[in-house]
Amino acid sequence: MNDTNRGTPEKKLYTRLRLWQFPDKYILEPIDGTAESFLSISRFDGSINLIGELSKCSATESPNVRTIFGVIGMLKLLVGTYLLVITERESVGSYLGHAIYRVSGMQILPCNHSLNNSSAEQKKMEAEFSVLLNAAEGTSGLYFSYDVNLTLCLQRLHELGNESKLLPLWRQAEPRFLWNSYMLEALIDNKLDSYVLPIIQGSYQNFQAAIGRKVVDVTLIARRCTRRTGTRMWRRGADMEGYVANFVESEQILQSNGFTASFVQVRGSMPFLWEQIVDLTYKPKFEIVRPEEACRVAERHFLDLSNKYGSVLAVDLVNKHGSEGRLSERFANAMQTIRNDDIRYVHFDFHQICGHIHFERLSLLYNQIEDYLNKHGYFLLNEKGEKVSGQTGVVRTNCIDCLDRTNVTQSMIARKALESQLKQIGIFGSDDSISAYPYFDASYKILWANHGDHISIQYSGTPALKGDFVRYGNRTVQGILKDGWNALARYYLNNFVDGTKQDAIDLLQGHYIVSLSRDLSSPTKAGALETYASFRLALALVLTGLMFALMSLRQAQINVRHILLSLVWASLSLGVAAFVRANGRLFTNRPRLLRSKH
Repeated sequence: MNDTNRGTPEKKLYTRLRLWQFPDKYILEPIDGTAESFLSISRFDGSINLIGELSKCSATESPNVRTIFGVIGMLKLLVGTYLLVITERESVGSYLGHAIYRVSGMQILPCNHSLNNSSAEQKKMEAEFSVLLNAAEGTSGLYFSYDVNLTLCLQRLHELGNESKLLPLWRQAEPRFLWNSYMLEALIDNKLDSYVLPIIQGSYQNFQAAIGRKVVDVTLIARRCTRRTGTRMWRRGADMEGYVANFVESEQILQSNGFTASFVQVRGSMPFLWEQIVDLTYKPKFEIVRPEEACRVAERHFLDLSNKYGSVLAVDLVNKHGSEGRLSERFANAMQTIRNDDIRYVHFDFHQICGHIHFERLSLLYNQIEDYLNKHGYFLLNEKGEKVSGQTGVVRTNCIDCLDRTNVTQSMIARKALESQLKQIGIFGSDDSISAYPYFDASYKILWANHGDHISIQYSGTPALKGDFVRYGNRTVQGILKDGWNALARYYLNNFVDGTKQDAIDLLQGHYIVSLSRDLSSPTKAGALETYASFRLALALVLTGLMFALMSLRQAQINVRHILLSLVWASLSLGVAAFVRANGRLFTNRPRLLRSKH
């Protein structure tokens, strides 16, 4: 541990800042120490300057002042620039002895006074982009530390040289997991290292429990990759570079008896080009895009993983048959073309073998991969902070969403790794297991259940399905009913909300850069039919038609003509319903900024 913590950045990050809001500028005043300068940001165009003293307030000028806890970054839109700051933080625990915080409140401060000199069209477009930016205020699962690099797992932190540890945190960061990388560029360009706060998106969970006289501390961290980030239905599969949707690194850390152990797993969508575009059906069709590229894309993905983690074991949990079976077959065929002894593929039909309640049958999967796990081990430091062993390979798990089946499976693998670690450091006897200690067992299940829920909310909008098994060790009636509700919620969000959310993500991550776009058309510009397609209007027409049809039918005994009217109204309702069904994609909430690159 001492070696891992040796060396801290020469320039410490400011942990508390006083935000002065003047009519023409924002000024950030560090208040956690003596500062030689203050950061001034123009409200006209977002230009940045360091000033030696605060501006003097006139008798009629009364600036708004509040405390903030860091700068997330700056984002340039069509005309204005926007400053994102942390207004509330929550201490959630520690990592290697350093405090970890969750962003519980953020504010977007406009620097767009230059908009007053813009055309009406530019003002309209800026307003539409601003709506997307405001939607980003609700981004969940953002974590940061002022003192330690959260983007690196314990093993990679340990391997950093002392010179690297003296660099600012943002320069030590793993770019894949740096959530605000794009928004920090303006601060980095102006060499404002003390303001550059690295943030990850993911999850942080921790608990402590006593086993005998020993206190065992278990931490679980998720780091979401930003390369192909997005929502469940609008980001599937991989891009041409091999970056996959919903790629998350999960690190389980054990601290006890003077030892520190780390075990890393990853999850991610099947690494070839495929889509599942929403069309109002409950389960839209899977579409394999450019199948001739599948082998090359998969190879790029796994070679990248191999360079970062060593050996890779791909565990594929999707169904062997049906619509999922086509994807599984494509994945298996692509894996056969990868000529690398350090990359291995295992298929386990989760639904066929485990069904909806027999998750204990995952032991059959563990029997297949136990030799791999024992061979590649985990990272372990002794009481002196010296490396005892390293993790030389990683298990990469996937299902369709890489949420529900994946989380159940990863929690099983992590439990086996934790039991092995506890035995090695002398906490467990050779025959001990986590289930023999009820409080420890319950806390561990909750740890992984919360972990899965947080990852799922970020990708799908709802907690994970099958969470009752992870949380309690068995399926419950309440859990099954909750899964049904969450499945319906996913349907609604996927069809009517996530398009706008995807646009907001692409804007924040710099996947769509407004200032570089030469197409000054509105971000919501669409075809004529798509422009006027409204599911709410269509639903209202269908219900209205049915209502009038029933009213006319009730009057049929008085006047036979009402039978004809009822048929007309019913036909209108059925016609509208049939049109909506045939053109379902037009009636969903779709991303406007970036179309599929496949």
